[in-house]
Amino acid sequence: MTGHGNPPPEGFPGGADDEYRTVFDESFVRAARLQEFSARERLADHEHPVRVLPPRPLRGLGLPWQGLVLTLLIVVAFGAAVYMGVRAPQQAAEPPRRQVLHSTVVPLAPQGRVPGGEPDRLFERSPAADFYEGAAGVTLPPVHGTAHFAESQVLAALAVAKEYLVESSVNPQVLNGSTDRPVRILLDPEQHPQFDRSLRRPAADGRHAATGWLVRFDPDRTALTGEGVRVRGTMEYREADGGALEVATDHVFVYAVRPAREAADGGGREASLFTVRRELLLHFDRGDLRDQQLTVERSVTQAGPMSCGARAHDVLLPLPAGRSAGDGLPPGTDPYTRDGGAPVCGTLDTDALPEP
Repeated sequence: MTGHGNPPPEGFPGGADDEYRTVFDESFVRAARLQEFSARERLADHEHPVRVLPPRPLRGLGLPWQGLVLTLLIVVAFGAAVYMGVRAPQQAAEPPRRQVLHSTVVPLAPQGRVPGGEPDRLFERSPAADFYEGAAGVTLPPVHGTAHFAESQVLAALAVAKEYLVESSVNPQVLNGSTDRPVRILLDPEQHPQFDRSLRRPAADGRHAATGWLVRFDPDRTALTGEGVRVRGTMEYREADGGALEVATDHVFVYAVRPAREAADGGGREASLFTVRRELLLHFDRGDLRDQQLTVERSVTQAGPMSCGARAHDVLLPLPAGRSAGDGLPPGTDPYTRDGGAPVCGTLDTDALPEP
């Protein structure tokens, strides 16, 4: 029986012309992993007739193995960067924190009777004699750019701040409670819910005082005399953290008022002066500057002459000429409840009133 141990002779099926014909070219020999020892090497080491050759680097690719590994790492890193860049916009952004107004309203009670007289004479004998009338009293400071805001942006912030002060403290329709729209449209929409809640349901809780946002009187009890509002104050600005501008305002507004019923009847000619000091901290981010809006962060209002028991967080109730604060006390405070803040009342210095 003939096996495959020896190739069959030529001319037989399966001979040298078939499967046993092999061409050992140079590339085949070089690629072989086993190499036979020479005769001299076999005499020295008869137990190992062949040696194992080390693997040869791949040819024809143009790069050694180190280059291939580095290229692979670069491709993987680039793919990861592209993947993260595509995924990042899909992640839900953290919602911006809503800015909340913190306000304080302090009634100032007179020590005696409220002086009365003709409005022009009252202004002449009061500390407001040299005040400007209306919007002219809200003046802007010198303007220059900051580290991250151009001069034009600072000027835009100051202009909106002035408009807010005029609309919320001088506009007659806002003062008598007819409308609040001129004030609302200047606020960042993030503050609209708090503003609306403050005007619908005012509360002395430091957040929802209507008079923390604007000056308003009860039209059934107080009437403006039509002599205008006298104003004086200051405005300062600075660049705040987080890429925003802050404008701090401090103004005194003086109103000539009389009781609404007497004004309607044509009697009660004596008027009185009512003074309101407003200190505001206004915030402007780049979106506010673009939309000509602002955020009111802090408001401190002092107003008098008023009774300490007046609901100053709702409307301002000036004491009429000839009246005194009496023994009126603010509403009681329950320290066991967390709703509402402690009422605050001050005393109006006699120097702040017109001379007799």
